Amino acid sequence: MSGEYALKVERRRTGWDIALGVLLTVAGLVVLSQPAFATRVSIFFIGWVTLVVGVVVLGAGLLKIKQGGFWPALFAGTLLTVLGIGILANTTAAAVTLTVLAAVVFLFGGILRMVVAFAVEEYRPVLIISGIASIVLALLVFGNLLAASTSLLGILLGIEMLIDGITFLLFGRQRVELRTPSGTTTI
Repeated sequence: MSGEYALKVERRRTGWDIALGVLLTVAGLVVLSQPAFATRVSIFFIGWVTLVVGVVVLGAGLLKIKQGGFWPALFAGTLLTVLGIGILANTTAAAVTLTVLAAVVFLFGGILRMVVAFAVEEYRPVLIISGIASIVLALLVFGNLLAASTSLLGILLGIEMLIDGITFLLFGRQRVELRTPSGTTTI
């Protein structure tokens, strides 16, 4: 079978992209205005999703009795179900735990940027500045963990929504087309 394969990537911005961009930008600003409420909502969302996924995996595992994959599915489903119940039962501990994880990501991300800064001379100033900023942010979160746990997740969610909204407004989405001998597929 002979033929030519081609991959075409293009940016396009449609009315839907602009509408989604406006919606995400406004939602991001609303979330940033109420970060504590957004943190609570996100913890409940994470808890319910974890619980539902756990029950579904547990049910799928029970359907695999006497087949391969029963025990891993049973273990994973049980673990996710218990974790979901735990998150929903104690949202404060879940918020603190997720805030600690975020601070650890900031800390290790900052350390990694600092290490890479000495290996890549071209981007050294940017990597050092962003590395220091991440490390300082991690130390601020660790230094004031209880206060940070009430609003950090909401702030991060709001910033992410704001950035996504502005990105959709400015650039739209990528459209990827794969041309094969058998036809064209849009990914």
